[in-house]
Amino acid sequence: MGFVADQTRVIRSDDEQRDALLNAGWKIVARSWGAQLNADDTHTGQLDALIARVAETVTVRELVNADRAAMLALDASTASDYPGGIATEHPPLTDESATLHRRRRAFGAWSPDGELVAMTVVDVDGDRAETDFTVVARPSRGLGVGAGVKAASVKELLSDGVRVFRTGGSAENAGSLATNTSVGYRIDEEWLTLRLWSNVPFAGPPIDTAQRDGLRGVGLAVHPKGITPLSSPGAGYLPHPQGPPQ
Repeated sequence: MGFVADQTRVIRSDDEQRDALLNAGWKIVARSWGAQLNADDTHTGQLDALIARVAETVTVRELVNADRAAMLALDASTASDYPGGIATEHPPLTDESATLHRRRRAFGAWSPDGELVAMTVVDVDGDRAETDFTVVARPSRGLGVGAGVKAASVKELLSDGVRVFRTGGSAENAGSLATNTSVGYRIDEEWLTLRLWSNVPFAGPPIDTAQRDGLRGVGLAVHPKGITPLSSPGAGYLPHPQGPPQ
């Protein structure tokens, strides 16, 4: 006993419940965004320029299943680099989620010594494509490599008939926002992560990995940062011994 219950919800910034939640004591702890690029608004010259900008330092191409080991290695080395909390967290790649096919495509940038230093993974559904995630190795950030792989993905998928592209990210990640803006994406929605601390005691010690696995078997969805009853999406519970931030 004695822990403080920590409840988390993710809502759109224009959600009709926003003001009521804030007035009830919920605090905004993170912001994220969604953006769209329509085929009619793309500019091939702009995409080509972003790819050409990094052509002297990396090779940008579509990834194939023979690249899976490199994808897993880059993903593992950047696993802790996603800001924004539960709204923008990235589940680690597995052999299954790193398997590419016509509905799951990936594009990457390779260094001269053969290291995968950036990738963007996209899920395709008919004429729509949604970015699953984009990541750049730490030493290669700030050089336009992320924009290069995003531009390559848009250019190739356009030729395959995709008409609508979606992406998103954390408002804390200014580099990601700049990258997507340079490709042509325009923000059309904002999301808020809200948190409420209460004095409801939490019975028991912090939850370890084994307990999380057990809870999944009894109807609870377990986030790395809390427990969400499946019947109540968006309400998470986590032991928080230090209480709310000051």
